[in-house]
Amino acid sequence: MDQQKPKNSLYQMRLPIFLALAVICGIFIGAAMSKKGSEQSIAGNYLRFAEVLNYIQQDYVDTVNVDKLVDYSITQMLEKLDPHTAYIPVSDRQIADSQLESNFEGVGIEFNIIKDTIYVVSPISGGPSEKAGLMAGDKIIKVDSALVAGNGVTSAIVFKKLRGKKDSKVVLTIKRRSSDKLLTFTIIRDKIPTYSIDAAYMIDKTTGYIKISRFGDKTYDEFVVALTDLKKQGMQRLMIDLKDNGGGYLDRATNIADQLISGNKMIVYTDGKGTKYDQEIRARVTGAFESGPVVVLINEGSASASEILSGAIQDNDRGLIVGRRSFGKGLVQMPVNLNDGSELRITISRYYTPSGRSIQKPYDKEDAAAYDSDLLSRYQHGEFFHADSIHFNDSLKFKTLKGRTVYGGGGIMPDVFVGRDTSEYTKYLMGLFNENVVREYTLNYYQENKATLTKMGYDAYLKSFVVTEAMLKDLISLATKNGVKYNDVQYNRSKSFIQNNVKAYIARSAWGNKAFFQIYNQKDEIYVKGLASFKEATKLEE
Repeated sequence: MDQQKPKNSLYQMRLPIFLALAVICGIFIGAAMSKKGSEQSIAGNYLRFAEVLNYIQQDYVDTVNVDKLVDYSITQMLEKLDPHTAYIPVSDRQIADSQLESNFEGVGIEFNIIKDTIYVVSPISGGPSEKAGLMAGDKIIKVDSALVAGNGVTSAIVFKKLRGKKDSKVVLTIKRRSSDKLLTFTIIRDKIPTYSIDAAYMIDKTTGYIKISRFGDKTYDEFVVALTDLKKQGMQRLMIDLKDNGGGYLDRATNIADQLISGNKMIVYTDGKGTKYDQEIRARVTGAFESGPVVVLINEGSASASEILSGAIQDNDRGLIVGRRSFGKGLVQMPVNLNDGSELRITISRYYTPSGRSIQKPYDKEDAAAYDSDLLSRYQHGEFFHADSIHFNDSLKFKTLKGRTVYGGGGIMPDVFVGRDTSEYTKYLMGLFNENVVREYTLNYYQENKATLTKMGYDAYLKSFVVTEAMLKDLISLATKNGVKYNDVQYNRSKSFIQNNVKAYIARSAWGNKAFFQIYNQKDEIYVKGLASFKEATKLEE
């Protein structure tokens, strides 16, 4: 193989040195208190990286995207630290930030992607899409002149194309069931309010229910409004649903805990390198619901801020935790805005519950795949089904304020374990959901029966609406068209579950999330067990 000595210009040879000198100056100015050896190590490593990057840019045989190489290098480097330190490129910042925003600018629709087609689940009330005339069930075929149907569309693409600055225009081409022709709508983007409290309602005359989907910037405000409204309706005991809540802002979770926990009790504390990021957070205000039974629902999808709230409730004996062991995410990230608009989310400390438990589950820095597959491992070992499949080390035993035993080692272990009920789970049922058959059928049903449903009203629907055999026959037919092979035994085993979901999703299209959860929860095993656990939760008040 022939080897050629690279011929670089004088500028090319000096470029890495200039870059390294700039970094060294920055290090000396910005980190004067750091050790000299550390400074030299960082500068030397930066010089080495800059040299390699420069040679790739100038001499590599093929054209390369240097930005992508740098993004990849950073991502691979961070994987050697912990599972939650992360780098977010500029292209992904909008989607990442939007998860916790209470307002964004766009067209204002809730959407679902079914078979490479964007379906409008519902236009957000008062938003620009509703004003323009979009309806639930509409299929978005084009955005401006770009085809988005049957084209490998993803949620990221939808975000990119539909969101935009307030007062900007976007033209949507729509296919509607009631029309043979494609319809065109010009929509003026606007600020869109979003909510992290999915539902708040009275289960019975004394029991309130609040479903929190995430801890966003307005979650605490929404919670206080919901709590106040439920108290006015006569609430004496409270169920908080944190199932599949992946977390969010720490202070929103601790502020909610403060509404429930009295005195100066500990809510959470953090411990980092040195004392810079160490923090104790305690109850400090007179909360709106400091007495009265509390039940908190969690599962393996409850993480981070959800675990902080659950741990504070449990360790202070303020309420009963019902469900399955939570995810186990107890590392605190600090967001750092980088010069090019990308973001570094760097772990700075660990969370601990009031009793001293670490929320973070164990991880191997050299085996990221094992951490990522932890939930699958739990499933395979039977943890989702049987409490005795979970084994705790006695060295991780802690005590609540009243002396109840709780365990560390990762996640929050509930006081009342609820195994997954698989009696109605079948391959046929999974096929219906994997192919979005239930969602597609209910959207179509709502469109065809909107006037009848509106006239009926939600209260009458909740009490008397029945998913008939004729409706189920139509759903089966749609499933068959979508490639879900009918199985009579499996269908009958899952029938009750299917009927509940169909009724719940129709209600969602007609009346929103509150209506959906009031019906859907009736078949949720954790919810049902939580409701039955208030008697035990009441004993914690004594």
